Amino acid sequence: MSLQNRVCIITGGGSGIGKATAIKMASEGANIVLFGRTVSKIASVADKIKDDGGSATYYGIDVANHSAVFDAVEEILHDAGHIDIMVNNAGHSSPNRTLLTTTREDITSVVDSNLVGTIYCTQAVMPSMLELDSGTIINVSSLAGVKPGLLGGMIYSAVKAAVINFTEFLNDEFKATGIRASVVIPGEVDTPIIDKRPVVPDTAARATMVEAENVAEAITLIASLPQKSAVPELIIKPTYDRDQSREVGG
Repeated sequence: MSLQNRVCIITGGGSGIGKATAIKMASEGANIVLFGRTVSKIASVADKIKDDGGSATYYGIDVANHSAVFDAVEEILHDAGHIDIMVNNAGHSSPNRTLLTTTREDITSVVDSNLVGTIYCTQAVMPSMLELDSGTIINVSSLAGVKPGLLGGMIYSAVKAAVINFTEFLNDEFKATGIRASVVIPGEVDTPIIDKRPVVPDTAARATMVEAENVAEAITLIASLPQKSAVPELIIKPTYDRDQSREVGG
């Protein structure tokens, strides 16, 4: 299925996986809508897409802001008439990774960006998808949600597991509607979020990681499949299993 003229919202579209996915899907003909908190970043990505001949708009919003998400989706539907693909990619980990060092602020921030925003965005686009009997939801989780540990951190691991569970729930509730949900589960990806780890991996370590563009290829493949076919879950991880023990911190 071609992505030509498909309307695709991508959250966290200003850097990393979101940026790479926006550029890749735009090159396949999708009309990209970027959500992000840092307007300068998503504006830069939109400008690059348009300079390359693609279509992109953006909204500077926090996906955990319920009214902002629903207002933006209403405006997109008014302008475009439909939303075909929702990529829930926004999220971050916390500076504190262990149970007893994780603060209330850490918990709220990570839950809001990774899970609450994913739920709000899905709720916002679902009614219009149900009207069309067609739609694709792609949620970006993490291998930390499958194999929790100190590297990913307590709250990040728990929330990314919830994103996987949420995706499974969507496929159960909407199994007879023509709407499909996929969860992409990356292992280590060389993105700016790596710089927020308690111990930042060096250049040699980062060279072994999956690149954001690799994940973007996987997301684009899922979105490009004929609507009658679905990939409920996809794990993409580095081929080289490196020693991470020295980077585990609290």
